[in-house]
Parts: sequence; structure tokens; C-alpha cells
Amino acid sequence: MNANSGFIFAFALDAKGGGRSLDWEGVKTWRREAGLLWIHLDYAGDDAKQWLDHESGIDPVIAESLTTEETRPRSLVHKGGMLLILRGVNLNPGSDPEDMVSIRCWIEADRIVTMRHRRVMATEDIRQAVLSGNGPTDSGSFLEAFSDRLVIRMGNVISDTDDAVDALEDVILTEQSYELRQKIADIRRTVISLRRYLAPQRDVMAHLYTEKVEWLDDRERMRLREIADRTTRYVEDLDAIRDRAIVTQEELNNRLTEQMNKTMYILSIVAGIFLPLTLLTGILGINVGGIPGADNKWAFLEFCLLLVGIAGLQVWFFKRKKWM
Repeated sequence: MNANSGFIFAFALDAKGGGRSLDWEGVKTWRREAGLLWIHLDYAGDDAKQWLDHESGIDPVIAESLTTEETRPRSLVHKGGMLLILRGVNLNPGSDPEDMVSIRCWIEADRIVTMRHRRVMATEDIRQAVLSGNGPTDSGSFLEAFSDRLVIRMGNVISDTDDAVDALEDVILTEQSYELRQKIADIRRTVISLRRYLAPQRDVMAHLYTEKVEWLDDRERMRLREIADRTTRYVEDLDAIRDRAIVTQEELNNRLTEQMNKTMYILSIVAGIFLPLTLLTGILGINVGGIPGADNKWAFLEFCLLLVGIAGLQVWFFKRKKWM
């Protein structure tokens, strides 16, 4: 098969949790009486685009939405089918979880078309469930399982981010370092990236269980409502993490500023003590005649004692003024 065909896998689901694997020819010869079809495609593939535009029978507007490069989470019910565009955390090797991947679905009572470019673990989970005989039995259960798997993995990433903020809060109590700024900035970028798609996805999930499609039963609607509530909680958790990261960064900045002020204060005290001493040594260091004590062998010792006395007097004065 052409590596750029876009075909990933397909199943004819048997309504019992299992399914029969299909190839391209099996997809093209599939008939509605053969059972629920689930086909998973890479929308960048040439054959996938050809099938979607000319052979699938899907409305051209829906087909265009399934292959658009840039998408935002949304849902649309059209002629008994549902267009669903969601985002999932990127758990592919070498990728950042906040670089969320897009998954597009067209769900009808007897056909499911899912499309992606980068691998989405949620679809892999359902594929393995079908192969083991524990997969979805109809379109409604597929939507429920798919939404649940997406949200579960988001929860893991958000929990890890929350733990990272907890660790930073503990570290800041005992350590002040400019390197911590970068760690806090990374967490804030992660939260911003996740929330960018999770906020609209929360709204999509909140409407899924109210969509008027005949293939969703009451139990599946109830489960979708629970998933929507969980998504809302995750968005609220992201907001809390963002606020905690801001407070943590402000606390770190305050501590670093305080540390810098203490350092500058000590340097100012030292400079204040040595300023008059430097003035005296500078005056006596000029190479002209008439320098007092030039012929006195005790003059250097007397001058050193004078400097020590002046320094001691300054220290006493600073302490009296509570500058030290």
C-alpha cells in the first residue's frame, strides 16, 4: 500500500465489543448492513482525501472541515451525523504534551470516520479494545469512550504540572536562584498552551450530551455529562495552576530582589567605610614635597592606627544610626 495513502486502519464493528479488520478495498465495498464501520485516516494522505471528497458521500463542507490544517475544538450536528473536532495532549516520543494534537471525527449511526495527522493515543486505546473484544458497540459508546480517553490523559498531564508547581513552591522557601525563573516560565507556557484548546473544548464537551442525535442513549448522555464536568474541572485546575505560578514567580522575584538589596547594602557599607580612608591614603600618596611625616620613622605606623581608628569610629556611627 502507498505510504502516503493516509489509510491507518478500519474495522467493521460487530456490536459486541469486537470487530473485523478491513483494508482499503474492504472499506470501499462496505455496506451499511455489514455493521458499524470505523475508519481511521491521516488527513494528509492523498488517497484519504480522494476517498473523503469523492467516495465517502460526506457533505463537502464537512469533508473540508475534517481536512483543514488549523482547527479549534467544536461540534456540529448535520443530517443525523456529528462533526466533532477535539484536541488531545501530545504523548508521542520526543514531543511536548502541551503541543496538543488535533483529532477530527464524523460520527453517524452506522459509520465513524476519525482523522488525524499525528498519532493520538485515545484512538490507539480504542483500537486495542476492539482487538481484545472490549471495544465500543455503537456510535454512542464510541463517542463516550473516545472522549473519556482524551480527558484521562489530559488529567495526567495537568496533575504532573500541578506537582511541578508544588515542588517549585517548596524549593523557593529554601533556595533563591535565577534558574527557577526559567522553570516557572516553562510551567506558565505549558498552562497557556493547554488552556488555549481546553477552554473551547470544555464548551464542546458541555454541549455533546445535549446534541439531538438518535444514536446517543440516556446512559451515554449521562456519561458524556460526567466527562464534560471533568473537563471543566481540569480547566479550573489550569486556572489555579496559572495563578499559583504567578504568585510563585512574584515571590521568587521578591526574594531575589531582597537578596540583591542586601548585597548592595553590604557593598554600600563597605564603600562608605573605605571612602574616607581612600581619600586620606590618596592625599598622602601624591609625589610632592612637604608630605608630613616623611622624615619620621613612626609615621607609617601612626597613620595606620589613625586609619583603624577612623574605620572604628565609622562602624560605631553606622551602628548608632542603625545602618548596620
